[in-house]
Amino acid sequence: MILIDTPLWPKHGTVWAHLVSDSSIDELHAFARRAELPPRAFDLDHYDVPVERYDDLVAAGALPVEPRELVVRLARSGLRVTPRERRARRRDGSL
Repeated sequence: MILIDTPLWPKHGTVWAHLVSDSSIDELHAFARRAELPPRAFDLDHYDVPVERYDDLVAAGALPVEPRELVVRLARSGLRVTPRERRARRRDGSL
């Protein structure tokens, strides 16, 4: 299932939400392609999406959830990249 959290994260003059899959990265990428999200919006385990796209993504089938629920479901799926893993990947240059 594709999940989207509440847009709460301010940056670059807008507010952002996160789009994830609770089953596979392939499912997430396929949804993002259909929704015409740019590949640069992908960040290891999620897409960052501006508030302006929120309603369109929900209409396309993303299930709205609270941020905490999104993190729990992503972690349960085994797809979550933790902050520690993100930092290690940055240090190693593997981003």
